[in-house]
Amino acid sequence: MASVEKTDPKVEEAKPAESREGTGATPAPTAADEKPVTSSAVFSMFGGGAKKEKKDDDEGRGDNSGSAKAQREAAEAAKADAGEDEAPESEDVHFEPVIKLTEKVETKTNEEAEEQLFKMRAKLFKFAKESSEWKERGTGDVRLLRHKENGKTRLVMRRDKTLKVCANHYVVPEMKLSPNVGSDRSWVWNAAADVSEGEPEPVTLAIRFANSENANLFKDAFLKAQKENADIFSNATASETS
Repeated sequence: MASVEKTDPKVEEAKPAESREGTGATPAPTAADEKPVTSSAVFSMFGGGAKKEKKDDDEGRGDNSGSAKAQREAAEAAKADAGEDEAPESEDVHFEPVIKLTEKVETKTNEEAEEQLFKMRAKLFKFAKESSEWKERGTGDVRLLRHKENGKTRLVMRRDKTLKVCANHYVVPEMKLSPNVGSDRSWVWNAAADVSEGEPEPVTLAIRFANSENANLFKDAFLKAQKENADIFSNATASETS
């Protein structure tokens, strides 16, 4: 029988890797060098990748961002416009009037030579014979004025605001002051020559006060003036006849 050779398997010895410098070939990557492929790496291949935070982007831009820059420019433009709109302070300029006003003209009321003896606010009425009714003449201050030279006293009343005369006559002895029916603050009397309308005319007047106290004060002043005028008129008549 033929003898069978025993052959032992040959084990190739691992050859040491040649130096890179000697061969110039790139060594095969080892397991430690290989890194797993992540999703971010895949996205980066197609232009993706992790997005940067907006905060970092804004910090990179700084004050040059669109909104901040626009606001700053608008503020500067507003300041410039305000400076142009402000008018410069002008110096005090004096202009002479084209038309010079005349001096104030004093209106005489024929009361300048009289002194006031009594004054009270009241309402005056006049009796109209045509309609047989009382008509209001006005509201104002009724006054007793005595002339400084001849001493005669007259009753004068003017309307409020307009100051139009609504009663003007001497307090003569023939007048009789009577209380109005049903009122303790009103008086009635007849005046033979009232000149409030310009021409002397006989009138029947009634006056009403705020209360009875004011009405009595008017009565006392009226009767006193009437007595003083009676003495003056009698003396004047005596001097004329003598």
